[in-house]
Amino acid sequence: MPADLTPLPCDCHAVRPAPLPGALALRGRSTHVHRRLRLVLAALEVPTTEVDGALLLRPDHYDRLTDLAGALGPTEAADLLVAPCEDGLVDPWSAAPLATWLGRVRTPWFDEAARNLHAHLQPIVSLPDGSVYGYEALLRAHVDGRLISAGPLLEAASSRGQLRALDALARTVAITGAYPALPAGAHLFINFSPGVIYNPDVCLDVTWRACERAGADLGRLVFEVTESEAFPDLALLRRILERYRREGAQVALDDLGAGHTSLTYLEALRPDIVKLDRGLVRGLTAGDPRVDLVGALVRYAHGLGVRVVAEGIESAHELSLVRELGADYAQGFFIARPAPVPPPVPPVGVLFPARSAGTW
Repeated sequence: MPADLTPLPCDCHAVRPAPLPGALALRGRSTHVHRRLRLVLAALEVPTTEVDGALLLRPDHYDRLTDLAGALGPTEAADLLVAPCEDGLVDPWSAAPLATWLGRVRTPWFDEAARNLHAHLQPIVSLPDGSVYGYEALLRAHVDGRLISAGPLLEAASSRGQLRALDALARTVAITGAYPALPAGAHLFINFSPGVIYNPDVCLDVTWRACERAGADLGRLVFEVTESEAFPDLALLRRILERYRREGAQVALDDLGAGHTSLTYLEALRPDIVKLDRGLVRGLTAGDPRVDLVGALVRYAHGLGVRVVAEGIESAHELSLVRELGADYAQGFFIARPAPVPPPVPPVGVLFPARSAGTW
């Protein structure tokens, strides 16, 4: 096979280092935006040179990209392309919108973070007995004494085109790092984004190898789909969930009630578990109109044979209400905050202060 056609390793196998280039080439897609670009850079007193019609920005002025985006406004900034330039040669294949390069410039810590990933664990308790059913593995990283949560990590990976690699690495970290720390019999909830899996038989190979290394019982793993509604390929999503199930794992959907397609996905995919969107639970009181909606969603899920987790529980009152409405499990700061090791769960009398332990 010719060298230029030799298959490359799958990009879900490792996070690739992504140093900033020696210069950035900025070019407007339209004559109007390119003219505006020149004027704004001049007004900001940012020195530039020109190569092939593009304006080159030196590394010591990368911090001015934020000022540039603010001066252009969202519409014009979206019409601006930025590409790396090394030794006077612009790489058009790596051109991306200004917002993407802003994300890269603002997150120089990402490469170090990817080498220092670990999972924090948050318990999910069974209702009504208050026992721990499992723990959700939440991605974290330590960089220069700072704890970085999953949101910024995912945004940084997205700006570098490495969401697939980070997603696979997060699953590996959860399985090899968090699973061995679980109490006996507890389940581990592992988040994954369906948009990064183009072929479950290829992209999940890293996950199965991690399970082998950890000696994980796949019956105790629950793979939780995040942002399912933003993923339009329902057939592929079904294939992904079926692949997990063939290995003996359970599957879960997140954020039921967050959008108009939630019920469609729930009926079509029939996961083992579904999580109610935390916006339905936050601040819930007995007279709240959301009570009827939560009750209806729980009954609908149970009618499909799907168990329900109420997440985002921050008070004893919220916990008591979702229990009375028929939720099977609960998760939230009132029960326990995420921690590097499985955190203790309050006793039943604390979780439900209106009831004594003998009335369960």
